[in-house]
Amino acid sequence: MESLTKFAKDYVRHASALLKLSQDTVARTLNPAKLSTPDSSFVQDVSSSLSSAFREAIIDPSKLMQDNADLAMKYWQLTQNVALTALRQPTDPVVAPQRSDHRFDDEAWQRNPFYYAIAQSYLINAEYLDKLTDDLDGLSDANRRQLTFLVRQFVNALAPTNFFITNPEAVRKCRQTWGLSVVQGLENFYRDIIRSRQLLNVSMTDESAFRVGENIATTPGKVVYQNRLFQLIQYQPSTDTVHKTPLLVVPPFINKYYIMDLAQKNSLVRWLVAQGHTVFMISWVNPDESYRDTSFEDYVQEGVLEAMDAVEKATGERQLNTIGYCVGGTLLATTLAHLKKAGDDRVKSSTFFATLLDFSDPGEIGVYLNQRVVQALENYIDKIGYYDGRFIALSFSSLKENNLIWSYFVNNYLKGEPPLPFDLLYWNSDSTNLPATMYKYYLREMYINNRLREPNALTIAGTPIDLASVDTPSMFVSAQQDHIALWKSTYAGYRLFSGEKHFVLGQSGHIAGIINPPEPGKYGYYVNNVNNINNVNNDENGDEAETAEDWFEGSEHHQGSWWPHWQSWVSRFQGEDVAPRLPGDGELEVIEDAPGHYVQKRLV
Repeated sequence: MESLTKFAKDYVRHASALLKLSQDTVARTLNPAKLSTPDSSFVQDVSSSLSSAFREAIIDPSKLMQDNADLAMKYWQLTQNVALTALRQPTDPVVAPQRSDHRFDDEAWQRNPFYYAIAQSYLINAEYLDKLTDDLDGLSDANRRQLTFLVRQFVNALAPTNFFITNPEAVRKCRQTWGLSVVQGLENFYRDIIRSRQLLNVSMTDESAFRVGENIATTPGKVVYQNRLFQLIQYQPSTDTVHKTPLLVVPPFINKYYIMDLAQKNSLVRWLVAQGHTVFMISWVNPDESYRDTSFEDYVQEGVLEAMDAVEKATGERQLNTIGYCVGGTLLATTLAHLKKAGDDRVKSSTFFATLLDFSDPGEIGVYLNQRVVQALENYIDKIGYYDGRFIALSFSSLKENNLIWSYFVNNYLKGEPPLPFDLLYWNSDSTNLPATMYKYYLREMYINNRLREPNALTIAGTPIDLASVDTPSMFVSAQQDHIALWKSTYAGYRLFSGEKHFVLGQSGHIAGIINPPEPGKYGYYVNNVNNINNVNNDENGDEAETAEDWFEGSEHHQGSWWPHWQSWVSRFQGEDVAPRLPGDGELEVIEDAPGHYVQKRLV
């Protein structure tokens, strides 16, 4: 009786919440002024651009006949296997899912003839479409990539696991909870609709479990400078002495800085402070329509350059070391080229995390970056003055759709379960907008025209930008499984610099390959096996292989985090030890406690 009473209360509570959420969703849908979504022409342009790959394809009749014959044979095998499964006889799958594919792990997919037939039919058809796509001739590399991406999205969206009736775990959960899981799933669905735009962003984590400045982004520090684009955080020293040369970190403005300051155990910022660095972090503003005309040049001048001047005022040191992450690294490299032309040598060393400077191969994100799609994006953001960060998050999630979209779709909506708390996924969902003028410039000049790599093709703050002129000692750290900044593409950018430079390849992906603290020893890294980080002549140390493949062939693997390796490298530029510098001791006064209020703004 007690359990029945509890169930009734839970049912009423979730049903009431569902009713309120559904009413809010209808009201929001009827008030388009609040949506800020792309119009139908945007969606049509994107769809037309992606599907144009089909029209250029040439089908070889002989290959088609062979593919169809193979398909028929597999279905014949499937009919026999279904009969054996019904008789409780063991069978081998006609097509086995990939080892990394856990969608069909539930026993019902193997034991129940109905689910067995559905799963195998799906896998047979998926294999057929993949083979058919591979056999198409007459496609450019770009169109083949687009077509492969489009087919993969189609195939994975239609997986039987994504539908309630054909998902045995969802059906079982419904029976076990007397239908409450369905109500909870609808509640989760409507809640995500309200926090999303027209394109649904599925919740990946329990956002209520985290508070910026309370249980993430907690490294002690103070905001010591701010302007309309950023706040500058100076972190509290944790060592008896600190290195003379301060360290400025330039995070990406596409995401928030605290990817480098999550929980204490994996905080790069906390680790840097513990190594004796006086660390300064840029915390970018989360812009709205009032930033419509803010340019990439503004991010250089009012962003990185002003931050460098502020570091000097705070410490009394003209020279500094720098780190740039992802597009923050692209911004930093552009700034270094500007400083070189201006005869300013204040930067003693630079480090680039997962940074693209040569955009010849942008990876899978390139499926969204052709002339027609970019024109549609530009038309959209011109109307509202910025690019909504939730669309960016969804675009990146679609590159790994099963892990970052459909698995949460099934968990949250079909099974009615709340997403688990995970600090990294909370950061991933804490999106930032991008100013219209800046984003259009970045898309056109970097991704589409790839002009950053061309000497003097771009002009920033009155100076032509030539990356080949940058001779600042530099380390490039990339990630082997990075799907956003392909490591071979980052190596092409690394080769653009002159002077001393060093390339490190971490294992794992865009985040885990960089945020890889020493204690767990989870991922290792590669360096060129004839490289000597204390030798400034690349011709002698062998680090300058012409291609990424040649570099990797001559590299050796090291266990553990690359962070201590970086510290060994940067120690040559950190200067002597001096007394700790406290925020507010220099010319800059403390404005507020870290993490500041710029980072607190969330999209609503």
